Amino acid sequence: MLTAVSSYLQTDRVTLRQLGLDDAERLVELDSDPAVMRYLTGGEPTPPEMYRDGMHHFVAAYERWAGNFGLFAAYESESGTFIGWFCLRPERDGPLDQVELGYRLRQAAWGKGYATEVSSALLTKAFTELDVRTVWGETMSLNVPSQHVMEKVGMVVVRDVETPEDMMAVEGSELGGYRYEITREQWVALHP
Repeated sequence: MLTAVSSYLQTDRVTLRQLGLDDAERLVELDSDPAVMRYLTGGEPTPPEMYRDGMHHFVAAYERWAGNFGLFAAYESESGTFIGWFCLRPERDGPLDQVELGYRLRQAAWGKGYATEVSSALLTKAFTELDVRTVWGETMSLNVPSQHVMEKVGMVVVRDVETPEDMMAVEGSELGGYRYEITREQWVALHP
């Protein structure tokens, strides 16, 4: 159920809001689904203590970035059901005009267009409100659904990426992945 925290972003069907200290169990549950974690850990769940002990890091990020960037809880607006999270954030010590777009959704939310809908809205926010110059995302070569989302919102492959050492046990890790990007100029050309 949606809590009384103000929303970060509202689309036709999804509300994003900042995570709170009480959101740890939602994230633990999300990451306990082997299908959700397939291309991240090979299906292994995130250790629960990472969230239970580390929620203050997410909250501190909002303060560091004046609430403009971070990891945001996603809820179906009509039902108030938690469906996952989206992120729009720079690298920890990176420039604020180059940010990562990412998402992780519960299986029940797959195939409904939520990732495309919210990603598109986040790009609009990044390029019209937050003075972002480039938005990027990375995905494994086998994660075709994630690639389709990035392509639908206008992102293009700019280079191949190697699989990080800690992900070498993941299915398809030997194939590497792709870095997608879209610049403000490219986004403007798609949205005259």
